[in-house]
Amino acid sequence: MANIKSAKKRILVAETKAERNKAIRSSVKTAVKKVYTAIEAGDQAAAKDALLKATSVIDKATAKGVYHKNYASRKISRLNLAVNKMGK
Repeated sequence: MANIKSAKKRILVAETKAERNKAIRSSVKTAVKKVYTAIEAGDQAAAKDALLKATSVIDKATAKGVYHKNYASRKISRLNLAVNKMGK
């Protein structure tokens, strides 16, 4: 256990940020899961709507520094590809 005041504070701040990041990652996973569920169900309208929401959630997570911009871009690209393949 830390004895120095600043070290104790860093521990608290790190825990707080870890909880926040965990919640944001969870919401991203849920949004992505909704897109794939709609794709498997064959509902193109629901898939496009879920894709729009998932893209927004991923972008917000990236803006907050939870994800790297390239990771977010790749994730969104793969979701778009999956939804677009559905139309064919």
